[in-house]
Amino acid sequence: MHCIEPRNASWWAGLALLAGCSAPAPAPAPAPASPPAASAGAALPPPPSTPAADAPTGLAPAPVTATTSVKLPAPTTRRNWDEVRLQAAQRMVQASPAATYTGRAPDILLAIPVLEVELNADGSVRRIDVLRRPTQATDTVQLAIDAVRRGAPYGDVSRLPRPWKFVETFLFDDARRFKPRTLDL
Repeated sequence: MHCIEPRNASWWAGLALLAGCSAPAPAPAPAPASPPAASAGAALPPPPSTPAADAPTGLAPAPVTATTSVKLPAPTTRRNWDEVRLQAAQRMVQASPAATYTGRAPDILLAIPVLEVELNADGSVRRIDVLRRPTQATDTVQLAIDAVRRGAPYGDVSRLPRPWKFVETFLFDDARRFKPRTLDL
């Protein structure tokens, strides 16, 4: 029996590629151990009463509606646009407690709308432009716009350089709760 030796290096590269394709799949990671059961006499703390619990559940989430208004404290005057963005993000979360989450963002997000918010000198919203509209869950754009309006006013910006605008990215989870990306940095 005669061996046939290839004369070019590309044949060896193709063979190595094929060998890599036939490698077995990695074993799945073991499931995390469940926490030890509490003793019968120990009292467990009550579950959190906020609807914005950060732990994912196996149940299909119900859509969140944030129609109730929350009384916000008066905004403070900020020295630069980074401080204005941070205060705006915090006010959006405070104004929409049932529609937000504050923990780590999920690995896979439902939608990521991006808004440019133009302010008047007193910090009220003048105009909102959509810079990025998600291809799925398009209703999240309106949820984000409503959150911006509920969080206003954002403080006196008349002493800051013009244009009086900032951009906010909204990270929506499967329950249509959002987190301003400014708070995720």
